[in-house]
Amino acid sequence: MKRSTKIFTVIIVFFLIIASVIIARTMIGNHFKKKFSKKPPPGIIVTQVIEKKFEDIIETFGTAIPSQIKSYKIEKYEILTPINFNSKVKKGEIIANLKTRKIIAPFDGIVGKRDFSDDILVSKSSILLNLEDTTIIFSDVEIPEVYAPFIRNGLPVDVIFSGYKNKIYSGIVDSTSSRINSKTRSLSTRIKINNEKFELLPGALLEITIKYNERNTLSVPDTSIVTEGSRSYVFIVDENNKAIKTEVKTGKRYLGSLEILSGLSLDDKIVAEGLKKVRPNSKIKPIIN
Repeated sequence: MKRSTKIFTVIIVFFLIIASVIIARTMIGNHFKKKFSKKPPPGIIVTQVIEKKFEDIIETFGTAIPSQIKSYKIEKYEILTPINFNSKVKKGEIIANLKTRKIIAPFDGIVGKRDFSDDILVSKSSILLNLEDTTIIFSDVEIPEVYAPFIRNGLPVDVIFSGYKNKIYSGIVDSTSSRINSKTRSLSTRIKINNEKFELLPGALLEITIKYNERNTLSVPDTSIVTEGSRSYVFIVDENNKAIKTEVKTGKRYLGSLEILSGLSLDDKIVAEGLKKVRPNSKIKPIIN
């Protein structure tokens, strides 16, 4: 009987020890859980709403045309002294000294040559000499009639030539046709481009971007926008560093910036990056961008 009592007592003590260990571990775990569960607000990159220039554009292609060109057919046997092709001449200078005449430059330009390729015999006996003024380059383009109300003289134009792909040349809309072409449903438009360095070559294909409706409007980084269906939102950061989800109306996107038409004010603080860490009405630790 005594032996049974001892065994029972040992079992009871054993279970009490195990229970004490479990309770102690649970209490310690809860203590540290409470201590470390209160994480500090996440650090979020914040920026201010600013004003930027936005514009609408029309993109098309055109061919480079010299502002002036004069052609002369010359028989090779008439040439008395070599002609300096691809050279610049001033108005009044001699371009070619021939047996029967002298060809005088009627304007400043560059002397060029084009062989006759259609007839080999003619090509062997004659040359076609061109004098081209390329300080100004024109390009005639066709603008779809839907854009006709926006086209006017003096609009700024950006031009890219594949020979200098990373360079943008400045031009303007020089003139437009007085009517829409009924066959192509387009408006003929002439572009004028400054070419003082003679980098744009006549005949070159040009990428042309006409800019219109230029305006200064509110702008935010495109990384700050949350899209839900057809609606767009940003998180405004208030004076208590709370992120307030706010609906906005957006416009054009340009080089990483997005035009804001309504919903924000100038200098509002907004979340610029890290939207996945932000919850509506939650506190954040602003990192000013």
